[in-house]
Amino acid sequence: MRRPRRDRQDPAEPLAPGTPLEDAALTRAGLAAAGNGKILLLACGALAHEILALKRINAWDHLDLQCLPAILHNSPERIPDAVEAAVTKHRDHYNEVFVVYADCGTGGLLQARCKALGVEMLQGPHCYSFFEGNDAFANRAEDEITAFYVTDFLVRQFDAFVTRPLGLDRHPDLRDMYFGNYTKLIYQAQTDSPELVDKAKACAAFLQLEFEHRVTGYGDLAAELSTVAKR
Repeated sequence: MRRPRRDRQDPAEPLAPGTPLEDAALTRAGLAAAGNGKILLLACGALAHEILALKRINAWDHLDLQCLPAILHNSPERIPDAVEAAVTKHRDHYNEVFVVYADCGTGGLLQARCKALGVEMLQGPHCYSFFEGNDAFANRAEDEITAFYVTDFLVRQFDAFVTRPLGLDRHPDLRDMYFGNYTKLIYQAQTDSPELVDKAKACAAFLQLEFEHRVTGYGDLAAELSTVAKR
């Protein structure tokens, strides 16, 4: 029997460097390192688009990038072990490994693991904070305790991270259990995309939340990577 043609890379395999970024593959498998450059950025797959854009804009050719599967965020207890395995595998091939994760729900475990490994990591509790700017996010935190945040990547992958894992596609009545205490969805936009704004509005409507569009750009991610790039 003839096998069906596969026009896209299997999302179970990490995307090869230089191939078109597919969000499904970044979610499930991540992005492989190119194996060159002086510094390896070990990042979450949800940040691949932004980091590669910053590399292009600033000509940071000496920075290599590997991304772990973004879906690890749904099981944050797995992130420290995944980061340690990648650091151990690659550190001898680079002058430095910089971990492009915030705490990301690990309760300080990732920071402790990075300290034990002797590698640095991004500052902040999560990507919503460093995209906003950690100081600005902290100043807003008390007033936005009932806000549900999404980024460009999470808008594109809303079904993979929210709808299906929570069973809302099969049991929409669970919405109140998961989101009954939220009042609005805040879309932190890294790019200017009317299409993503419309999709984010649809996500808010699906969750029965008010909608706010906030253009953050790359926030502290750009500043921290700029510091790393100068080393």
